[in-house]
Amino acid sequence: MPPTDRAPPPDAGGPWRSGAAADYARGWSTFWDLGWTRAGGVRTVDAARSARLSALIRHARAHSAFYREAYAALPDDPPLTALPVATKRALMARFDDWVADPAIRRRDVDAFLADRAHVGERFLDRYIVWKSSGSTGEPGIYLQDDDALAVYDALVAAQLLSMPLARRCAEGLIAGGRAALVIATGDHFASIASWERARRAAPGLAAHSFSVMTPLPELVAALNSYAPAFVASYPTMLALLAAERAAGRLRVAPSLVWSGGEFLAPGARDALAAAFGCPVLNEYGTSECMSIASSCERGWLHVNADWVIVEPVDADYRAVAPGATSNSVLLTNLANRVQPILRYDLGDAVVARSDPCPCGSPLPAIRVEGRREDVLVLPGAHGRDVRVPPMALTTVVEDAADLARFQIAQISAQALVLRVGAEDARKADRAALQRALAALRDYLTRVGVAGVHVTADDAPPRVDARSGKLRQVVIELAPSAAPHRSG
Repeated sequence: MPPTDRAPPPDAGGPWRSGAAADYARGWSTFWDLGWTRAGGVRTVDAARSARLSALIRHARAHSAFYREAYAALPDDPPLTALPVATKRALMARFDDWVADPAIRRRDVDAFLADRAHVGERFLDRYIVWKSSGSTGEPGIYLQDDDALAVYDALVAAQLLSMPLARRCAEGLIAGGRAALVIATGDHFASIASWERARRAAPGLAAHSFSVMTPLPELVAALNSYAPAFVASYPTMLALLAAERAAGRLRVAPSLVWSGGEFLAPGARDALAAAFGCPVLNEYGTSECMSIASSCERGWLHVNADWVIVEPVDADYRAVAPGATSNSVLLTNLANRVQPILRYDLGDAVVARSDPCPCGSPLPAIRVEGRREDVLVLPGAHGRDVRVPPMALTTVVEDAADLARFQIAQISAQALVLRVGAEDARKADRAALQRALAALRDYLTRVGVAGVHVTADDAPPRVDARSGKLRQVVIELAPSAAPHRSG
């Protein structure tokens, strides 16, 4: 196994410098190390995780002022449960102290992110950077170095090679098959930034991204023309595409469908697989850690426990027993050293399996109740209902106005409200709110929605009562107000 303290200082030279040859060598080394570790079974995975955790704690103490202060009273090699819990709000408030490279400064990162032409490019010529508003409404910014990116690439490769049909699809992509990503494309989000990085690194790969904001008929036509062998998107968008395929309008026949970014129930996964006639790989990932877990053929998500630690906890951050639903989950990303993430309150509710998964994987299995959003059904201009994916609506608002916390609610068949909250409304200027409303109205018109009123509400967004997470798109219709659902 390669040494655990593998990351050089940011100014190291030689083979650690960015470049195609170095990236290729690093990626293959990481991939083979991953396979070797997992072939050794649970004991080898546990040993790798333990060694990497100790190394990450030492690194964070040495290079991050935030963690040096937070861990000042702890022993030299503390157990994981002795570490204090970190939150997005606390880390982002001390961004310059959190990062482990003194060359990184928040003001410079913000300037880089302000230019969307930089999506997928390197900040300071060595870091990929992406952002997320997050389902709690607190913005986040995350940088990844070459070593972390190599780990994420290896985890994705292992996922694509985990099933025979998935392996066939991966081989088809290498041989020239086409890959389509239907995603929020307009900003430095993790998925599109990673996609653009991969396209630049492998210019021969036939890969194209499609915006979730594209009206559905236009998107279907574009996908039909592109004829991808691999389709990746959010579960809500995949459900819309599956309905188009069932109606005969979408004629693609992919070998593999990938789902991520939102909650995917086991039944919904099976329905997608039946609709597309191919396996559906479900990945649990976040901006804080690109690949936390991936699905097996039994429908469970297997935590990448050699590189990731997840701790299901209750509201007081105490461990919950396997089989019980957690209030939150604490995430430790063992791959990212430029921005260490240790016992980070992710907010998702998970259930850990109490026994080994029948699929035979040595990795622990969980089910996740992550981000759930509603697909809105709105009246169309020609008497036909228009289904609007939630990610498109949130992207419209984020593009038009710099709002960190908001909610779009359908309160009647023909009425939407944009909830910002009085405090956030005061922080946002009036013009920004009006831009958000105008952008929503314009988008709805472009996708064929007619007669829907969009207004602002200074009532605060309503969080989910059980999880405490903010659902940014919700349906709050009285039974009598439910829209007619035509085909």
